[in-house]
Amino acid sequence: MDTSRERFLQVIDKHQGIIRSLCKGYYPCQDDRQDAEQDIILQLWKSFESFRGEAAISTWIYRVSLNTILGKLSKEQRQPQKERISPVHENQEAATYCDDDLRLLHQLISSLNEIDKGLVMLYLDGYSTKEMADLLNLSQSNVTTRISRIKRNLKSKINKHSHELR
Repeated sequence: MDTSRERFLQVIDKHQGIIRSLCKGYYPCQDDRQDAEQDIILQLWKSFESFRGEAAISTWIYRVSLNTILGKLSKEQRQPQKERISPVHENQEAATYCDDDLRLLHQLISSLNEIDKGLVMLYLDGYSTKEMADLLNLSQSNVTTRISRIKRNLKSKINKHSHELR
């Protein structure tokens, strides 16, 4: 096996959690997630030799993955809506969460727009405000403001949900 391909496979193996996490955040259906993962890996492979090492490899993977997903979502929004073959499958998959609060949080995050969803996932993964700004081509103040609004919005929705349960 040639060394470039070998290095690429090692990088993907080491950082596949980033790819899976992003895909899971944007695609509730497993088939769609797998398609997105394949698209991301293809995009990473195409740009692997041009990676200059100016950022951490994980940051580069996050950026390529997120940009690939956002591009894919944009393209899908321009196409006519496809009917799901098995919406029951998605509900069963969501039911595998063992904690109702975690399931609710995942549903609320899924309802955010693409940029805010990306910000939340980066935030939960421990990225700094500067790293998030660089990854999403936003200013640091914009990131800080958005994160604050997202937190307030999610907290409000969680409180509303808990009041509805009473």
